[in-house]
Amino acid sequence: MRVTLKLATSLDGRIATASGESRWITGPAAREEVHRLRAMHQAILVGVETAIADDPELTVRLPGFVGLQPARVVLDSRQRLPSNLKLVHEANRLDTVVISTTDPNKRLTDAGVTVLKVGQQDGRPHLREALDALSDWLLWKITERLPTALPENYEGFTPSLFIEGGGQVAASFLKSGLVDAIEWFRAPIVLGDEGRPAVGEFVLNRLADAPRFKRVAVHEVGDDLWERYERL
Repeated sequence: MRVTLKLATSLDGRIATASGESRWITGPAAREEVHRLRAMHQAILVGVETAIADDPELTVRLPGFVGLQPARVVLDSRQRLPSNLKLVHEANRLDTVVISTTDPNKRLTDAGVTVLKVGQQDGRPHLREALDALSDWLLWKITERLPTALPENYEGFTPSLFIEGGGQVAASFLKSGLVDAIEWFRAPIVLGDEGRPAVGEFVLNRLADAPRFKRVAVHEVGDDLWERYERL
C-alpha cells in the first residue's frame, strides 16, 4: 500500500490555533487540490480525535465528480467514534472503516461501519498490521466490483492511503517509516508556538534517525504554497 501524508499548515507548521480553530488555514485553491488528491486514493485516514473534533465528511467534493468515493478510515483503538458523526451516520452509503484493537462494536457495525481488529503497539493500533488489514479489505472491495470497469481513482490493484490528521497520527506513521510521500500546503500565516503542531511528538535523539524526504515539486496555489515530497 502506498501511503501519502497531507499537511495543511501555517508557515511555522501549525494546523490550528491554541483554541483548536483550524477552518480555514489554507485558501480555496489549496482545498480544491486536496479534493483532487483525495480522488486519486482508495482510502482517507484520520485519527479518532480529529474525527470527534472536526466531524469531517472525508469525501471528494469536486464539480462533476462521478468516481467512487474513497473509503473513510478512522484509527480508533477503543471504538469511541460517536454515532452522531457524519462518518457513522453515512456509513450505509459510503464505505467507512474503523481500525481498532478490540472486537467489533455492534453499535458501529449495525450502522454500517466495518471494524478491522489489529494488534496493539504502545496502546494504539499496530500501524503495519493496520495497513495490511486495510489493504486486504480494499482489494476485496475492488474485486467485489469486478468484472465491471474500475473507476479512474482505482489504479490497478495497488491500494493507496491518504492520511489527513491529526498530529499524533502523522508522527506515528512518519516515525514508523510508513509514509511514502508528503503533500504539504502552507499558508502565509504564523500561529506561534502555542498553535497545534502538524506533527506530534517524535522523541528523536539523533538527526540521523529523522525520516528523510526529497522535494520533487513546488507550486503556488492561490496565496498558498504546495510542496510535494517523496521518501528517500
